[in-house]
Amino acid sequence: MTGLSRRIAVAGAGIGGLTAALCLARAGHDVTIYERAPALREIGAGLQITPNGAAVLEHLGLGPALDTAAIRAHAVCPTDGRSGRAIARFALDGGRYAYRFLHRAALVDLLAEAAQAAGARLVTGRCVTGADTGAGRLDFDTGPSVEADLIVAADGLRSVLRPLIAPGAPEFTGQVAWRAVIDGIQAPPEARIWMLPGRHVVTYPLPGGRLNLVAVREQAEWAPEGWDRADDPARLCAVFEDAAPELRGLLGRIEHVRLWGLFRHPVPARWHAGRLALLGDAAHPTLPFLAQGANLAIEDAWVLARMLDDANELDPALERYGEARGPRVRRAIAAAQANARNYHLSGPARVVAHAGLGAIGRIAPARFTARMAWLHAHDVTRERPAAMAGNGPSP
Repeated sequence: MTGLSRRIAVAGAGIGGLTAALCLARAGHDVTIYERAPALREIGAGLQITPNGAAVLEHLGLGPALDTAAIRAHAVCPTDGRSGRAIARFALDGGRYAYRFLHRAALVDLLAEAAQAAGARLVTGRCVTGADTGAGRLDFDTGPSVEADLIVAADGLRSVLRPLIAPGAPEFTGQVAWRAVIDGIQAPPEARIWMLPGRHVVTYPLPGGRLNLVAVREQAEWAPEGWDRADDPARLCAVFEDAAPELRGLLGRIEHVRLWGLFRHPVPARWHAGRLALLGDAAHPTLPFLAQGANLAIEDAWVLARMLDDANELDPALERYGEARGPRVRRAIAAAQANARNYHLSGPARVVAHAGLGAIGRIAPARFTARMAWLHAHDVTRERPAAMAGNGPSP
């Protein structure tokens, strides 16, 4: 480590916060994580770790544990959601790092164990209510405030700290999503994208014979942001009543489902103010059309630790962190929004797009994955521009 050892408070024990705590503790900083929940528990559903996120986790020495907790993905299969016909199958094998499917809780447990083993402290039952960015003070609903050289705002989609840096209300996209896990299904290690006019469903397997399902549809009716609102599975089934029998059968097996509204949050021009820095969903909530929310947060964590390691002064390090992350995150969010349009096509445009996908699958399947190489094949641990010179957090 070349930089100073700092006292760092991380607000939020999600994937971004825990990865940041691990990277920062490995780099020699004094790190404490503050989590509002009384304990880390199984929440959420499945997620995909794409090679860009896996690069960081494997450089942190977590590859074997990740393989134990996950399923390696072999392919992505765009599917006509009305007929059930597979339009194409694009292999995901052969890269430097694997694509993986796993439950969010499994990754949280893995990261929490590694962060604490590296020396980070985890304090639960502390709900952050605000901060003083100049003094580096973090406030809670109960109990005393704490002071730190740096506060990392990793408090998620509905961050209470983000407005201190980037005020403004999010914009409803006109889309809502449902998330569910179905037990007792042995599915091939593939992500299937079931595309219908104005709607789509993504399914992929999780360890233990479970299937993760995310469904999205366009609608004008507003729904709350955040995926902690229960909904009636019958309502979801009704939305896809004209889907292929196989998809309707999967939806009919759902016992519990969560609904949330999808909102756009502008990526802030600056990612820090004083001693407060944004990370993960607190900085850049990502729509669920590219499987990058967790992966971009993991990248953020590595880059933040690298920038701090390269500088003795806090403000220039945080400035470079935001400058390094902003363009990549904006490009990823734009690509996710493009996917949303492509998944929901109708009429002649849908026919033409499906025919094009099928032709690519038959003639040049590598083109499908190559077009996203800028995202998936990128490895932030190997970046060596002047702003990121140095060794960074070591595994």
